[in-house]
Amino acid sequence: MLNSLTINNIVLIDRLHIEFEGGLCVLSGETGAGKSILMDSLGLAMGERSERELVRHGAEQASVSAVFHLPARHGIWALLESQSLAYDDGQVILRRTLTRDGRSRAYINDQPVSVGFLREVGGMLVEIHGQHDERGLLNSKGHRKILDDYGQYPDLTNHVRTDYEFLVSLQKQLVLAEEKLALAKADEDYIRHNLAELEILSPREGEEAELADERSRMMQGEQMSEGLSDILKSLLDKNGVDASLGSVIRRLSRMGDKGILDPVLEALDRAANETTDAIALLETTLRDLEFNPHELENTEERLFALRAAARKHSCLVDDLPNIALEFSQKLQALEFGDEEVQRLTREVIIADGIFRDAVALLSAARKAAQEELDALVNGELAPLKMEKARFKTDLVPLDPPEWRGNGGERVEFQISTNPGAPFGGLIKVASGGELSRFILALKVVLASRTTAPTLIFDEIDRGVGGAVADAVGERLKRLAEKAQILVITHSPQVAAQGAYHWLIEKNEIAKGGAVFTNVSALDEKARQEEIARMLAGAKITDEARAAAVRLMQT
Repeated sequence: MLNSLTINNIVLIDRLHIEFEGGLCVLSGETGAGKSILMDSLGLAMGERSERELVRHGAEQASVSAVFHLPARHGIWALLESQSLAYDDGQVILRRTLTRDGRSRAYINDQPVSVGFLREVGGMLVEIHGQHDERGLLNSKGHRKILDDYGQYPDLTNHVRTDYEFLVSLQKQLVLAEEKLALAKADEDYIRHNLAELEILSPREGEEAELADERSRMMQGEQMSEGLSDILKSLLDKNGVDASLGSVIRRLSRMGDKGILDPVLEALDRAANETTDAIALLETTLRDLEFNPHELENTEERLFALRAAARKHSCLVDDLPNIALEFSQKLQALEFGDEEVQRLTREVIIADGIFRDAVALLSAARKAAQEELDALVNGELAPLKMEKARFKTDLVPLDPPEWRGNGGERVEFQISTNPGAPFGGLIKVASGGELSRFILALKVVLASRTTAPTLIFDEIDRGVGGAVADAVGERLKRLAEKAQILVITHSPQVAAQGAYHWLIEKNEIAKGGAVFTNVSALDEKARQEEIARMLAGAKITDEARAAAVRLMQT
């Protein structure tokens, strides 16, 4: 429940601190006293849209703090833990600041949060209802959740949501598989042609370097072989070194005194033998360097073919084996793609069947909850002097392609205010007073299952009086047995039902003539006087006071 509300520098409020109680809490005051300012302030703390005009004239910053105490079973604790927000046992403090230039900041338990998260938390703590309230019960987008909360079948709604999410996941996988298969089929000829080329070429990693080295060696050998052949030819020529040495040795041998020439002959013999050995080695080297033009041609052809393939596929020659592998995998994907598509198609059909079954169960549960809710709400209308009006929960079946994670139907609360009149949406059909009573009847029925811990009714009794106002007050009091109810009212019949009463009024400060809104708790005597004012108007008579006492006693 809402324990306290602290407001600083909001329009006509300088500083205001209100301590609330449980049960039915009444707030009253003359028109223009500042009730709307109070609601705007609470809305600011709940994360509603901020307007810089809310900042009191002359102030730089406004702030609102709302303190709640909640039971351990409330779902708010799990939500706070999901955002790693600390909290004291049972207490939640919502705070919002607003500066003159329109900037606002949000806090939960003095920890900064986004305004959106503050709004989410505020929606779990407080429901605000008024004649022109476009949220909550008047917003048909929320009717499905209200019905589901009333029916209390969370397992069914969870199954539908998870089954739908799984179905959508499979459908996405199927679409991707079909797109991949279609793309592969479109490129099938290209893939097969390139794979065949690469399989014929059969490239190896490192082969380019080997071929380049071999080609370089053969080309260098060709050039060296030509030079060595010329050298060998010059050595073996009749005028070459070998022939010249032999001629010199023979001439020296025919000369006389061999003793003198023996050292010379020995040296020449050694030179002749070394020359012969050199010629033999040179001949051997030439045989080793024998050049095969066909082998060079084959090497160059292979090297150029590999490089041409690399240019075609915009890669390095060493990457060609990987390119061939990729083409092979694409071809395999093409060959097995049909099987994958068929498998996923079967799984989608199965998941769709499971989802349809879950939707059918949820629809049946909603139908049962609808019948029960309609009967109970219609039972509340007669005491509210709406005997001729009817309420119904309209379940509109959707076509299967429109089914989503929230089920297979739209849900809208509709009313008919007179016999034979067509049903229509709450806000379209009912007048202000009728709408207030419809909302009240709904809240009385929904209170035990879907109500936030604090409900605020802003002049929900406007336009009604007498016995109808008595019935409104009685139902608000009954509703207050299950939740904290704050009602802003001009009806003395409603005010008399309250367990606690606060008066909203404007006070003028003598010094400077400034006007501020103030809220004060009323004791029993002050309550009687306020209810008498509500009965009599500007001039309170003794008869009005006596009537106020009778209302309160009743």
